[in-house]
Amino acid sequence: MNTNKNKMFKSSWTYHEAPESTDHIQIKEQYELYINGAFTKPVEGKYFDTINPSNNQKIASIAEASKKDVDKAVKAAKKAFKGWAALSGKERGKYIFRIARLIQERAREFAVIESLDGGKPIRESRDIDIPLAANHFFYYAGWADKLAYAFPNRKVKPVGVAGQIIPWNFPLLMAAWKLAPALATGNTVVLKPAETTPLTALKLAEIIHDSGLPKGVVNIVTGAGATGAEIVNHPEVDKIAFTGSTGVGKYIQNAIAGTHKKVTLELGGKGANIIFEDAAIDQAVEGIINAIFFNQGHVCCAGSRLFVQESVANVVIQKLKDRMETLIVGDPLDKNTDIGAINSKKQLQTIENYIKIGLNEGVEIYQPDCNLPKKGNWCAPTLFLNVSQSHRIVQEEIFGPVLAIQTFRTIDEVIEKANNTPYGLSAGVWTQTGSKIFHLTQKLNAGVIWANTFNKFDATSPFGGYKESGFGREGGLHGLSSYVTFD
Repeated sequence: MNTNKNKMFKSSWTYHEAPESTDHIQIKEQYELYINGAFTKPVEGKYFDTINPSNNQKIASIAEASKKDVDKAVKAAKKAFKGWAALSGKERGKYIFRIARLIQERAREFAVIESLDGGKPIRESRDIDIPLAANHFFYYAGWADKLAYAFPNRKVKPVGVAGQIIPWNFPLLMAAWKLAPALATGNTVVLKPAETTPLTALKLAEIIHDSGLPKGVVNIVTGAGATGAEIVNHPEVDKIAFTGSTGVGKYIQNAIAGTHKKVTLELGGKGANIIFEDAAIDQAVEGIINAIFFNQGHVCCAGSRLFVQESVANVVIQKLKDRMETLIVGDPLDKNTDIGAINSKKQLQTIENYIKIGLNEGVEIYQPDCNLPKKGNWCAPTLFLNVSQSHRIVQEEIFGPVLAIQTFRTIDEVIEKANNTPYGLSAGVWTQTGSKIFHLTQKLNAGVIWANTFNKFDATSPFGGYKESGFGREGGLHGLSSYVTFD
């Protein structure tokens, strides 16, 4: 599978282990629900384990919220709403700003816990997830007293109680995306983190408690899908914000049909990453790596479909293979690691099944030489070559480090191929021609389009999709809109 050139290239790179210390973090043996400003035991006394995906060892026991627990949380949020909404924007902003500062102060602890619980490399948690989470709180703290400028000539009111359900791929960052605009606009919140990655949300509950935020304004309940369903179906929840799979998004739409509830859905994706012949090839190769192997491919906007112009396809693919040989798969807490552990056994099985599907469909596969750890959930970075639009690995979201590669000749051809998917979340364009970039941004059916980069996020920029990638926007000025109503 690998050429001699690839093996020689890899042998010239060796690194000593550089593990991040865990001595400075505090993880309890058992975590409770955070309801009405206090850590509360679940009514039914049920707990589940959160697991370290790099070694499959238990980290802590987590409370499982039942219908009664969710009802308590919603009632606490509803009771707190009147006082919180009545506060001036300036006062609300002070609390949100304080939360942002506390995240910064404990950034190192958050980064380590995020990598322990989720499996992502410490460099990503440290340099991307945690700073971005703090930035979102800072950004929306600034908007809290400026809503008259955000919505000129319109009188706005908060929606009420927001039920927020977040995924396991960016646990703290997704919590920040949801919480910060909701709080800035005067809403109260019941938040449910994913069952496989609850720890940083519960550490965030500690920060919220320390910040002095009025009790009941933010409530954090943990559990699996049944807990999320209780939030969605609760009659006193006024807004649902969900990030996750398209299947669950469809369930939520059906569940709230005919009710008063507002909703935003950020769902799956199958992003197209397009490399033109006039692109800066080496830069583009780095962009391909970042687009699909960032966070083990556990990214809804990952560039999981690569389109390379035929005239440079051989060069790009060879450079991509060479670069993959240098990727280090291993301990998420090692600062040298490029690709960490797959988040759960269930997700690893899903990815492995798709790899089998690709092989059964007769496509060519490429994986670099890499020694995967024996314990934990691991998947080698994978390329599928010579695929067609009809292959399932091209049409369906894999949510792992698997890239499907096609070639194209003309702009019209690549636009047609890129848009030929049920999703519409992200795309990337690599070219040195500005007019080509602007042309594609008008033609590609995607909510986020990057030019000569990929997976770049900023608190000031809106994020969201079309078609089966959902609707509504998070981040930026747009992120405020779904948490207000207009008189």
